[in-house]
Amino acid sequence: MAKSLKGSISKLFNAKIQKSESSSQVEEASGEDMNEVHVELNESVVANEEFSKEEASGEDMDEAHESEDVDVANDEFREEHNEDNLRDGGVNEEASVSMLDLEKDVDVNYDPGLWGIINDTKRDDLFKHNPMTTGLAEDGINDWHNLPTKLRDHEKNPEHNLNVVKWVDLQMRLKQEATIDKQVEALINKERIRWKLILARIIGVVKTLSRNSLPFRGSNEKIYEKNNGLFCQLIEFLAEFDPVMKDHLRRVVDKEVQNHYLSHKIQNELISLLANEIKEEIRKKILKAKYFSIILDCTPDLSHEEQMSIVIRCVDVEDASEVKVEEFFLGFIKVDDTSGLGLFKRLEDTLVDLKLNIDDIRGQSYDNGANMKGKHQGVQRRLLDVNPRAFYVPCGCHTLNLALCDMAKSCVKARNFFGYVQKIYTLFSGSTHRWDVLKTYVKGLSPKALSVTRWESHIESVRAIRSQPEELRDALIEISNTSKDDVVMAEAKGLCFNALEDFEFLISLCIWYKILDKVNWVSQVLQKEEIELENAIIKIKELILFFEELREDGFLELIEEGKELAKKVGIEPAFTVKRVVRRKKQFDEDVGEDANESQSPQEKFKVTYFYHIIDQALTSLKDRFEQFQRYEEIFGFLLNGKFKSISEDKLMEHCSQLQSFLEYKEHCDIYADELFQELRYLKTLLPKDVTKSIDILNTIKSYWEEGGFQTVWVTYRILLTIPVTVASAERSFSKLKLIKTYLRTTMSQERLSGLAMISIENEYLDKLNYDDLIEDFASKNARRSNFLGV
Repeated sequence: MAKSLKGSISKLFNAKIQKSESSSQVEEASGEDMNEVHVELNESVVANEEFSKEEASGEDMDEAHESEDVDVANDEFREEHNEDNLRDGGVNEEASVSMLDLEKDVDVNYDPGLWGIINDTKRDDLFKHNPMTTGLAEDGINDWHNLPTKLRDHEKNPEHNLNVVKWVDLQMRLKQEATIDKQVEALINKERIRWKLILARIIGVVKTLSRNSLPFRGSNEKIYEKNNGLFCQLIEFLAEFDPVMKDHLRRVVDKEVQNHYLSHKIQNELISLLANEIKEEIRKKILKAKYFSIILDCTPDLSHEEQMSIVIRCVDVEDASEVKVEEFFLGFIKVDDTSGLGLFKRLEDTLVDLKLNIDDIRGQSYDNGANMKGKHQGVQRRLLDVNPRAFYVPCGCHTLNLALCDMAKSCVKARNFFGYVQKIYTLFSGSTHRWDVLKTYVKGLSPKALSVTRWESHIESVRAIRSQPEELRDALIEISNTSKDDVVMAEAKGLCFNALEDFEFLISLCIWYKILDKVNWVSQVLQKEEIELENAIIKIKELILFFEELREDGFLELIEEGKELAKKVGIEPAFTVKRVVRRKKQFDEDVGEDANESQSPQEKFKVTYFYHIIDQALTSLKDRFEQFQRYEEIFGFLLNGKFKSISEDKLMEHCSQLQSFLEYKEHCDIYADELFQELRYLKTLLPKDVTKSIDILNTIKSYWEEGGFQTVWVTYRILLTIPVTVASAERSFSKLKLIKTYLRTTMSQERLSGLAMISIENEYLDKLNYDDLIEDFASKNARRSNFLGV
């Protein structure tokens, strides 16, 4: 180190002497060609470089030898420099003394971190240079009138030419990597590459754990210790086969490095980095689509904090092959105020952070909570006050649940039926012995518990009993005969007699199985991400038609199914005749009750039970899906290609109505005249089998790229943007339960949202570039930028 420093200082003095010599040479060669001076300067620079290389070519020596070499070199330098001073008239004597003193200080304090102790005088001597003979390089110029003359004089100045030669020479050496610090640069680049390889592996581990919603940390974070978590264990696993990671862990264990980038802070930073990259990609898609819809839903987590899931729905037009409707998850937001105003404020802040314009919202969908759907103070009302074109659609799946809930609570027999279904499950699941008895008799589906919130999932509970009533009856008889618990024995006998051996219960099984099966199928269709408003309206209409047909012609068919079940169970397929209690009627009492008493048990069951729940279903579906009917009136002429079959006058009327619906203040998304003309031409262009909105959009995409059908393109994009359900937000809650478990309740909000983003939108992980991620990671810290070369 001392020898290389000696060479650097010697080179500095040689350059200083060279400068004085070059000045004298310029004066003596005032009438000669400047190219000779350039040649001499280049030769002197090459000579200095060769001298420096010869000094640096020696092998490693002991410190005592190095110090002796420095002293000898200093003595030789003083003798040579004294001779130069005598020859030059003692001009550089003061500089030589100060620089030699500086050499001693630097030789002692060779560590660059200690260079700050050099005093200002010596630092000025080290970097001191003689001023140029022209003032343009030192002080600039403010005499613009004589600027051309000054520039010509400066360009003719020998010092300017000397600096140009030095700069060109340095530029060539930098390009050829032939500078004096070539070996040092090679070592630095090698270290940079090593750190980039290490970070790439660490990022890969973070991606793998985040994608699969797995925990990172254990009870400690130390390498090669027990219970250090999946992150450290995967790093250790990589080190067994990867030499780069193996060498890195060796340095960490031997404490050769302080910054190993394996701590939980780095994990959080990398999680945020990945999540932000994914969010930025999604944001670009939304901005390109322009119009989007908001889907919100809330749920409490295990930390008893209210988490609001935000999902954006838009038409993705980036794909060159086809247009797609996509819904993007943008994170969980902690909500302290769950009122309509509080939720709306959080929504506004989120849109500002994402740099999305609230005026571009063309749809909103929430569950049926009062704080969300409230007509006066809910989120949908407050958003409509700001942007009337943000069409509100209640969640179709929640609405179906509420319709089923209305049916199940509409009469006593329906409530008793689901009570028996739940009791069958709780009886068998309450003991391992009873569950073993169940498995002995029942080889197929096992009973399921009823879900409180998802009524269409009741189909699983009803299906298990509907498909194997005789096996469940035998299991209940076995428990009633062998159980030592009097309560359990009584419950088993009661369920056997009042449920599985009751003909009305068996018919109820057939009724509810058919209803729940149809409703569950419609609900599954509505939960698809690509579901469109037109398909949702079609499915709801089909469901209403199903209930109307079931009311007219379905009862007798259900009776026959009930009789078949009764034969399997071994009971008489007949309704129980109850004793009629007669009492004296007053003159003003309604005598209609006597007519009901005269009905047969089957007819009475049909009127008081079957018709009752079917009528309730029809009423609930029509009332709760009223919003769908309104949007059908507005967009109906575009659904299923209906515009191809209506008259021009009617078509113009619909276009005008749609323009008024999409107009707010001075802004309008479409104009009726343009839409009318384009639809007229589109009639003759579309194939007969192209009727769906998404297919029409894909058909006209090539024309739109060439400037055609611009208004039709915008209209159908807005139509497809309107959401139908909040199923995507509900699905994000499933990830929430996997990520924030009982053992991870102290997780920060930023980490939770980042992990959920990576896990849900994991298809974007494979598109991220490791080099860009490492560059972003390094740019957040000055020290990282140095060793990673950013």
